[in-house]
Amino acid sequence: MNAGIAPARVAAYEVVRRVFEEEAYADRVLRGAVERLDARDRALAQRLAYGTVQRVRTLDHALEAIGRRPVAKLDAPVRTALRLGAYQLGYLDSVPRHAAVNESVELVRRAGLERAVSFTNAVMRRLALELGDVIASLPEGTAAEAALKHSYPDWVAETWWRELGPDQARALMAAQNESPETVVRLVRGTVEGESTDIPGAYRVEKVDEEALAEGRIWPQSRGSQLAALCVGSRDGERTLDLCAAPGGKATMLAGEVTAVELHPGRARELEENARRLGAANVTVVCADGLALPPELDGFDRALVDAPCSGLGTLASRPDLRWRAEPLPELQLALVLAAAERVRSGGTVLYSVCTIDAAENEAVVEASGLAVEPLGEEWPAFRHPRRPEFLLTLPHRDRTSGFFVARLRV
Repeated sequence: MNAGIAPARVAAYEVVRRVFEEEAYADRVLRGAVERLDARDRALAQRLAYGTVQRVRTLDHALEAIGRRPVAKLDAPVRTALRLGAYQLGYLDSVPRHAAVNESVELVRRAGLERAVSFTNAVMRRLALELGDVIASLPEGTAAEAALKHSYPDWVAETWWRELGPDQARALMAAQNESPETVVRLVRGTVEGESTDIPGAYRVEKVDEEALAEGRIWPQSRGSQLAALCVGSRDGERTLDLCAAPGGKATMLAGEVTAVELHPGRARELEENARRLGAANVTVVCADGLALPPELDGFDRALVDAPCSGLGTLASRPDLRWRAEPLPELQLALVLAAAERVRSGGTVLYSVCTIDAAENEAVVEASGLAVEPLGEEWPAFRHPRRPEFLLTLPHRDRTSGFFVARLRV
């Protein structure tokens, strides 16, 4: 059926096509596309698809420079095949050039565009000769230049340039184009892996699916685990988790935990995860965090892991950079809603997986709540400008980027 085309490339092509032509989510499309592939082909398909989606801005620039035709005017199958082929030629030394060239051409033929085969072949052959030089020659002296070289929207590069400085911003952009570390939280038993600076967090080669199914481990970045630990919940206390699904943080908390989730499907998933992980102390409530039932009141602590732009998770969510949107108004509303349900003297832990002051420090300041400094508890993760907060940075800490603040009501 797909003679002459490796199964991994067929799957990656489908992911890239649907992400950019149908606005589909890369991880969801990938699950279906690789369902019948073996482990090795699944890994290759993910690398090809995710890498192409991440680098698409740089790839399109090179395609237009070398192919001499606007990418937007190409037929969708041609555009997709050229992007996928260009990624392999530009960023994967392990892929033979002839395979990248020939199979990109075959993908266009397979799509029924015989008239575009010769054009695709000609462009791919020029890419094989010229692409490396084009990419290497891209400057990165300004935020706009770095955004093109590392393939980010201008606004993301400008945000990091302003908040971290040019050197740190460039390092952060480079780090989030690489595969992130794989970390699991040990729930019970033992795990084969490298212990980390977060208690109970282990760096592993791959997730043990059997251990996951049995609830012995949970895939969770060190940044995410850090946020849950900073809640500081204890036995005998009541904690409200306002945005709880899928439950990684909720199931780390001690005491009586009320885990709120707005969407019914995600609430059911949260319940299943809590059962699997043996978190009998977690009660799931399907409700809007901004309109909680009146009986949910008087908590000792609250956790608000709010929806955000996700700029700290771009390494693992390849298409997010192209759809990310800051959400400071929603974040502030959730923090204030949580504070209303916490007793006087209790705390609200605010965390977001983003690196953007408008969603981080500015939200805390707008809340008017007193800050409990965290920098001395976790000095390795101190915020570079505001030591009372924590900020994990992918290029510095090898984990997803999380902002963490603990607030006193």
